[in-house]
Amino acid sequence: MNISLRINPPGRWIGVLLIAVALAVLEIAGVVGAVNTALIPPPSQVALRIGAIIAGGEFAAPLGTTLYLLFVAYALASLSGVIVGVLTGRSRLLYKVLEPLLEMLRPLPKVALLPPLMLFLGIGDTMKIVIVWLAAFFPVLINTVQGVRGVDPVLIDTGRTFGYRGWRLIRCIVLPAAAPLILTGMRVALGLALIVVVIAEMLAGTGGLGFLVIDMQRTFRVRDMYAWVVILAVLGYGLNALFVAIERRVIGWSHAPAEAH
Repeated sequence: MNISLRINPPGRWIGVLLIAVALAVLEIAGVVGAVNTALIPPPSQVALRIGAIIAGGEFAAPLGTTLYLLFVAYALASLSGVIVGVLTGRSRLLYKVLEPLLEMLRPLPKVALLPPLMLFLGIGDTMKIVIVWLAAFFPVLINTVQGVRGVDPVLIDTGRTFGYRGWRLIRCIVLPAAAPLILTGMRVALGLALIVVVIAEMLAGTGGLGFLVIDMQRTFRVRDMYAWVVILAVLGYGLNALFVAIERRVIGWSHAPAEAH
């Protein structure tokens, strides 16, 4: 007889409580004059501004612009990263050829490439998509290579015994075995992509949530600036939660706890 006891960890609620306490402290500090409310407005005022932005539909256009750039670049980075990663991981020759180049480019901060990309591509969507693609490509690539190279040779030999060759071997054996590492790289890449797309919008100044944040700061509309920062934070949290839900559905077997016997 198996007895499964699940205890809901209190860590999540403690985190929520800490956020609530921090917001309460800021609110009280603003009321008693302990902070300059012109620079750090009370959370209640920021919340009212967020409500007005949502009610007025002001968020739709900049959010749509940012999400469009993010998802186009992220999809391209994920697809190209997995393809190149599988080829590199399966070919020793290709791995040896590409490794020096990858190790040289991987540590380079991708935002440092914004000035030359602006010179060559301008400040439009093409430049933003390219810089976000560069930021998201390498985490997917590196994790895919490591995942493919780390597949148990016994699985490969077993697949070949059953007649799996070429693309069929990769699709049915290699990719499922490497999926946890690949999806981990994609999750890291998603966070980096959001960061870089916001920075690109700030520097290019041509629309999106990043442009709004920097524009509110330049015009000293402090409450609006914090409101858009909070919207960005919620967007990042939501995207991560969505990815985790998809990841659990795709590779739920890798998260399943071992049953006690």
